[in-house]
Amino acid sequence: MTAVGFCGRWFLFSCDTKLVAVHTGQSRESFVFDCSSAEKKPKAPQADSSSDGGPSEEAGSDRVLAFAVSSSGKLVALTDDTKRLVLFQCEPVWRCISVRWVVRRCTSLVFSQAEDELLVADKSGDVYSFSVGEPQREGQLKIGHLSMLLAVTMSPDDKYIITADRDEKVRVSRHRYPYSIQSFCLGHQQFVSALQIPSGHPHWLLSGSGDGTVKLWEYESGRRLQSWDLAQLEETMCSQTVKEKQNPTVCRVSSSPDGRHVAVLCERVSAVQFFLLDEVDEKKLVPHSRLSLPHCALDISFDLEGRLWVLMDSSDAPLQINTLRGNSWQLDSEDPDLSRVTEALRPHWKTLHAARTDSRFEHLHKESYDNVTSYLQKKQQRLEEQQLKRAKTPKKKGSKRLKETSAAGAQP
Repeated sequence: MTAVGFCGRWFLFSCDTKLVAVHTGQSRESFVFDCSSAEKKPKAPQADSSSDGGPSEEAGSDRVLAFAVSSSGKLVALTDDTKRLVLFQCEPVWRCISVRWVVRRCTSLVFSQAEDELLVADKSGDVYSFSVGEPQREGQLKIGHLSMLLAVTMSPDDKYIITADRDEKVRVSRHRYPYSIQSFCLGHQQFVSALQIPSGHPHWLLSGSGDGTVKLWEYESGRRLQSWDLAQLEETMCSQTVKEKQNPTVCRVSSSPDGRHVAVLCERVSAVQFFLLDEVDEKKLVPHSRLSLPHCALDISFDLEGRLWVLMDSSDAPLQINTLRGNSWQLDSEDPDLSRVTEALRPHWKTLHAARTDSRFEHLHKESYDNVTSYLQKKQQRLEEQQLKRAKTPKKKGSKRLKETSAAGAQP
């Protein structure tokens, strides 16, 4: 997974097996964590091996799958394809707190607001809870689902756990009693791939999906407030998306620190769609503008100052910083932070180039088949063939003679 984010003033960048942190405000040494050289999981005893003598679990590739940042910006966690769960402290200095192991490969992580718990959602549909205060403690099963989970988040008051799955559902569960479901947010036609509770709007939830829509919810009641089809707002898409004739898949929904602006990114699209959030206006989620990019974007993230950082699929200029000036988002190519971070990422450009824009969600799209229309067409064709056959078949003479004999015998 190639992704960007912010931990306070630290710019975070994950690509292949590495997590790189670069300070944007000071000339501090960058932090690099390579999962390929991290602690290995102890080998399971022979009794745990499969019956055919092979290993009980598939070996991983050490590729980073997801990372999360705590609300204070002091903690970071990542998980990789080898099923590691690594916890870091980034202030006052970077250090690895613990390396634990998850049961199955994970798709999303989130810290509680109190920063005492780390929730991990995996591909089998389970959510595990890991203690932050006891960094060596194993995870405990929190919630189970019947479908693959793609995103997890928590309400700002830590009251609800919100999960999104492959079966088009957003589920709101009580944190203290996770078996008690508060609500469902239903309406997407494909898997739900992104969740975001915008800053300053603790009762609202933004969701993005493989159906190419962004929806705004009042998640405690499950009430949908607004929905936008991004396909109607898009002007240019990458050639591969057009070739597949699919709706653009939302891969990231990010909100600015003041909660007024929302940026939406779709896979294989060289543009970012901006929205405005307004609690007063009847149309609470309103399209604002569209930012065209020179290359397909890999990920986006707002920093503490409200600037939007865009990571692109380009070895020459992988980063952009965009600032809101007046009523439009404009490229800020002279920003000193941009040159500092770009230079720090230069040694990792080769890894970035290898990651490219491979789709993370392509295999999740559900195909629909119209069997009824095909059945009706074949049925109509059979009826027409039968009628034509009957019209060409001559009547038998024996039947005509039998009718004439019957008629003669009936006369007095």
